[in-house]
Amino acid sequence: MFDGGDGFALLKDVDVRLSVELGRTSMKLKDILALNEDSVVMLERLTDEPLDVLVNGKVIAKAEIVTEGGRFGMRIVELANGARAPSEAAA
Repeated sequence: MFDGGDGFALLKDVDVRLSVELGRTSMKLKDILALNEDSVVMLERLTDEPLDVLVNGKVIAKAEIVTEGGRFGMRIVELANGARAPSEAAA
């Protein structure tokens, strides 16, 4: 049935949703309905705080935003288990 090799081999091609959360806030519905094109909504996260990286809604890492070729990207700075990202561990 199974060859006893890599137990995760069957899962490596499963699609998951990766998202980055910039921040959150709570608002009353009346305030949301009053939003317009020039509205600013303040989030609880500070500008120098790492962002949450989520897979299917579960935080797996912290990251910082980078830009490359006119596009946004992210650099992983910490994994959820507290380990440093591989590129930082070598530094």
